[in-house]
Amino acid sequence: MKAFRIFEPGITGITEEPEIDIIEDDEVLLRLVKVGFCGSDLSTFRGLNPNVSYPRIPGHEIAAVVIRKGKDVPDSITGGQRVSVLPYTSCGKCSSCLCGRTNACKDNQTLGVQREGAMTEYITAPYTKLITGVDELSFSDIALIEPLSVGFHAARRAEVSSGEYVLVFGCGLVGLGVISRAAGAGGRVIAVDIDDDKLKLAEAMGASYVINSRTEKLIGRVSAITGGHGPAAVIEAIGLNETYLASIELAAYCGRVVYVGYAKMPIEYDTKQFILKELQIRGSRNAERKDFEDVLSYIADGKIPVNKLVSDDVTMEQAGKALVDWSADPGSVSKILVTIADEKSI
Repeated sequence: MKAFRIFEPGITGITEEPEIDIIEDDEVLLRLVKVGFCGSDLSTFRGLNPNVSYPRIPGHEIAAVVIRKGKDVPDSITGGQRVSVLPYTSCGKCSSCLCGRTNACKDNQTLGVQREGAMTEYITAPYTKLITGVDELSFSDIALIEPLSVGFHAARRAEVSSGEYVLVFGCGLVGLGVISRAAGAGGRVIAVDIDDDKLKLAEAMGASYVINSRTEKLIGRVSAITGGHGPAAVIEAIGLNETYLASIELAAYCGRVVYVGYAKMPIEYDTKQFILKELQIRGSRNAERKDFEDVLSYIADGKIPVNKLVSDDVTMEQAGKALVDWSADPGSVSKILVTIADEKSI
């Protein structure tokens, strides 16, 4: 079977992988239809992902069909069923798992990062990792669920309350997920990006205000919007040193800062801001099943304009060039999907 691999930074290609002949009793065999490129995949391509080793098959934003199942898989899961996948592992023994936050498992291995990913024709997965109830969605929509869920989780970590100002750095798909969930909680969302098309998407997702930080004075505009107080919550969904620092500077006194994006290098802070503002600074990692379910509910209710979110859909053979183009102009991309199989042939 074919797979798309990142062999080393900047080097990709199509490989032939062994066919999957055996599945475990609690597993299903999945035929991949569409897989999304994540920002972590771009970082892997650029050599900036601290969690990856090479060579690596990327991909954890999954739209697939059940082909075969093991004997212990329940009858509710059937051949031909459309699914997405929770792409994370959990050990059940570390402090994160023991307190019920398995998304932050100390020994987590995400598909396409710490282990081989889904940008191939077939994979196996434990049935407990399947996201079902998606048969009425297109495969493109299904592939969007995971990155939106990561954004939903970050908004939950920010504990957004109705009426609060919430600033979101970055309007890629994770940032758009943050915006949708924060607006749904009643937050007055300020979306910040350097691309006007992405800011239009942010408005469609529920942002009350948009700021192009390349052409507008960010601090002055945010101060004017918030009456000089700053936003009660700032969520960083890019991973740039500048936005890490700006999050602390812009947050209101006694505000909350949530980091989703991985900064690419160490950051030096003036820690005085932490203390004077008595800030709560939180990380946000992956997503929980509840976040996936919330995204599905929002899609079903028409709260997420999924038809506007995909910027490109390419074949596996075109995936390498898509990464090159994305790396050259990252600000212009919202989501690239890779079509693995023609759905008419499934």
